[in-house]
Amino acid sequence: MKKIINKKLYNTDVAEKLHTWNNGYENDFGHCEEALYRTRRGAYFLAGSGGPKSRYALTQGNITSGGSDIEVLSEPEAMAWLEENGGTPALLKYFSGEIEEG
Repeated sequence: MKKIINKKLYNTDVAEKLHTWNNGYENDFGHCEEALYRTRRGAYFLAGSGGPKSRYALTQGNITSGGSDIEVLSEPEAMAWLEENGGTPALLKYFSGEIEEG
């Protein structure tokens, strides 16, 4: 998947995939899956897809279908996404300097 945002290309084929998540609704209208990526320049982005009842739904007129999209994330947003979606190994690998012991 590729998308240009603010004159910058975000490409899942060449970026490093840090973590994936899905909601477990296989073959369902609410199915949603996402992956967090990091570009070679250190930018973070979320690539996702889902069914017509997911956050990636596309509406044209009175027809709703599944879709996909790319969203750029800041470093704090990427960390928060990893925390919320079970990405502890990626947090420890890529953000170890930001994590302190509890």
